[in-house]
Amino acid sequence: MSTTLKKSKPVETRQNVVILFAGDSGDGIQLTGSQFTDTNALFGNDVSTFPNFPAEIRAPQGTLAGVSGYQLHFGSVEIFTPGDQCDVLVVMNAAALKANLGKLKKGGTIIANTDGFDKKNLRLAGYIDEADPLTDGSLVNFQLHSVDVTKLTRTALEGTSLGMKEKDRCKNMFILGFINWMYSRENALTEGFLRKKFSKKPDVLDANMKALVAGYNYGETSETFTTRFEVKAAPMPKGTYRSITGNQGTALGLIAGAQKAKLDLFYGSYPITPASDILHELSRHKNFGVVTFQAEDEIAAISSAIGASYGGALGVTASSGPGIALKTEAMGLAFMLEIPLVIVNVQRGGPSTGLPTKTEQADLWQAVHGRNGEAPIPVLAASTPIDCFDMAFEAVQIALEHMTPVILLTDGYIANGSEPWRFPSSKDLPEIKPPVVIASDDEGGVKRSRADLHDASGNFLPYARDERGVRPWALPGQAGLQHRIGGIEKQDKTGNISYDPLNHELMVRLRAEKVARIADRFKPIRIDSGPTEGELLILGWGSTYGAVRTAALQLQAEGQSVAHVHIRHMFPFNKGLGPLLKKYKKVLVPEMNSGQLRQMLRGEFLVDAQGLNKIQGMPFTSEEIRAGALNLLKP
Repeated sequence: MSTTLKKSKPVETRQNVVILFAGDSGDGIQLTGSQFTDTNALFGNDVSTFPNFPAEIRAPQGTLAGVSGYQLHFGSVEIFTPGDQCDVLVVMNAAALKANLGKLKKGGTIIANTDGFDKKNLRLAGYIDEADPLTDGSLVNFQLHSVDVTKLTRTALEGTSLGMKEKDRCKNMFILGFINWMYSRENALTEGFLRKKFSKKPDVLDANMKALVAGYNYGETSETFTTRFEVKAAPMPKGTYRSITGNQGTALGLIAGAQKAKLDLFYGSYPITPASDILHELSRHKNFGVVTFQAEDEIAAISSAIGASYGGALGVTASSGPGIALKTEAMGLAFMLEIPLVIVNVQRGGPSTGLPTKTEQADLWQAVHGRNGEAPIPVLAASTPIDCFDMAFEAVQIALEHMTPVILLTDGYIANGSEPWRFPSSKDLPEIKPPVVIASDDEGGVKRSRADLHDASGNFLPYARDERGVRPWALPGQAGLQHRIGGIEKQDKTGNISYDPLNHELMVRLRAEKVARIADRFKPIRIDSGPTEGELLILGWGSTYGAVRTAALQLQAEGQSVAHVHIRHMFPFNKGLGPLLKKYKKVLVPEMNSGQLRQMLRGEFLVDAQGLNKIQGMPFTSEEIRAGALNLLKP
């Protein structure tokens, strides 16, 4: 099936473009956006995306609550964010326009499906007196293109066996075909996707393919659109690339860590937005020794992962804020046992159920302090979808080599967002060496990695520590390695139950010291951009990275003495962080919370860090960061 025509219309080159697709959650907006993203990534563009889902599972069609959006920034230059404002807004109905018009640049392009602007849709969207914005002149500051996508799709599918409702579900493919034409992209990647997805539904496959081609051809034959655009490939390092979301990056990082440690991976999970895709991704990789278990609740999920780690596998669990709250007692158990465990928190708006499909960074205190007793657990934070792979791998490395639970913080923004990833080969990743103790029948005893694993009577000492404070990992069922486990306080070295006050204090301090020593393995802290000392340091963490980097580079280009540092080790802090903070007159900490890292920095380093806080379920724009920095730079 031919999907392209010769380029008979003039082509204008653009350096980068931001497109926002929006419509009802049933309009296939996420699929349209992800397919266009994959097409651009395969072409060689740098890309950054922001999928924005409705908070309600079954929000009424045509209402503001039901609007689904997918924002994509692609270009021939390095891209750090999905864009502050979009160049093109594609809307399938009136609610999508009303919800997103404020995100469109002045003079930007609107492509509107006229069928979604009838009186019913205008009323549901809340337009006063059902006034149609497509005809009342209110969009005079934009380039408006009204297209009856529904009618054109139905016409293209005349003669097919599908009913009207099934035909209308192909509207998103018409739009995708048209956007492919508009930006000089081929349909080939999407055609391959459709063939695979609908291989057992030939009538549905045929309809979607026809709609895709019809949309492409509409752009070529329509007199409304006189120009198409081209965004050339970005100059990126050589390698093999794929488009990756944060949740996929997390899953693959976990698998890579388990493989480098030569362990099976057990993932105990209970479905929760926005962490569920980690389960979906891991379940596809049974060939790497991955076992996935969907438990009946969050407590069972983490408890099963602890059991897997006790048995000698890499135990992993993941959730979001409310689910993490339910896991906290078991996290304390894993800490008391000093057993490896990775806990992923894909943060979302809270508290309680909060904003299930919106993003936030408000679980930092929960991660660092949210357990009873003295139970410090290492906390890492990923900054981009690609970084999710690296930080998941490091979380596995720390958990296994230091015999401790580790918390990895991501959030809904980077979990669902995507970017091109040049994935590493296995030889480029470091080996992971857990302190496993193995009983050897050949030697009639224990093959020991340390000389002090037994007392004078030959009894195994499960809490005998090495120079880092790390205890041995003795797997069950081996002669000579019997030991007691449980959540009650342990006696030093023997692991026997102990209520002795001095022993309790000793064990509390030993466990804390072990976690503190993890900072010894961190690489020297790196300045992302800007001077090594000066007027202002913008200190970010997590998914604010793209917006902070973009703002910092703009400020530096304007001659401002501004540096940017992004930290990934939230607890314990990098040892170089304190001295670095003292080199700048002012410190600004942008966070999608009320100032949690800012207070931690003030308490730890006694610096007058200032906060820039946003708690709206939406990520920062680079302009918000820039404005906050300029305000702080005022004399």
